[in-house]
Amino acid sequence: MTPLEFTLINFAISCGAGVLGALLGIGGGVILVPALTLLLGVDIRCAAGASIISVIATSIGSSSMYIKSGMANMRLAMFLEVGTVSGALMGAFAAGVISSRWLHIIFALVLFYIAYAMFRGREVDSKVSTACDNWAKRLRLGGCYHDESKGKEICYGVRHTPEGLGVSCIAGVMSGLLGLGGGFMKVPAMNLMMGVPFKAASTTSNFMIGVTAAAGAGVYFARGDILPFVAAPIATGVIMGSLLGARLMKRVHGRMLSILFAVLLCWMAFQMFWKGISLV
Repeated sequence: MTPLEFTLINFAISCGAGVLGALLGIGGGVILVPALTLLLGVDIRCAAGASIISVIATSIGSSSMYIKSGMANMRLAMFLEVGTVSGALMGAFAAGVISSRWLHIIFALVLFYIAYAMFRGREVDSKVSTACDNWAKRLRLGGCYHDESKGKEICYGVRHTPEGLGVSCIAGVMSGLLGLGGGFMKVPAMNLMMGVPFKAASTTSNFMIGVTAAAGAGVYFARGDILPFVAAPIATGVIMGSLLGARLMKRVHGRMLSILFAVLLCWMAFQMFWKGISLV
């Protein structure tokens, strides 16, 4: 494969990852890392470093539009980010203690359960409530946004706020342990547990993952795991894809996104489980 072919394929994959990352609030790394390692033969460490760049690029490319439209809940994002960052620090320390094999297997089982819960059809968007718990009332975590696909204003409250903070902490731990973004856990937690409509949960997660990834990018750069030849076309492609995904978000129905998210989680869970049982 010539350098030009590598760059073009890398760019095309990145555009697709940016679209899905912006729609689902996960950053696109779930798609990029397997694609770079399996299709293009990139070393897993360099693929992870490029994935960190893609997460930041997705967040930059889409968050500004989400914030302007009011879909991203900034107050909720910064509150949950406290748990995510704290968990990531704990996960980084615990990475050298817990067996990698069991981490992957347990993580895969958790993902399968979340995917099942999302696919089963607890459609929070159709029965959204403006009621808030005591924490959410004091911190004013509820929000409103205009849903173009439904043609109306959606206002929602936030419930189970302490539990949501705990899940965000666990998502941070998993991120530190396994080198993955926490959006795949935060989006279902906000949607299913806290009563946040899927679009608001996804867009809020998009803002959060950029903040979290920015802290980890320095570590990857210091290790030399971010290669400009790999990361540059990824950053460009992901930003373009995320801008397209941000525009599509306004028109796509929330239930369709939930199903797409569940399918992606199942695929990710299978990959994690297979990797776990393959480790010696």
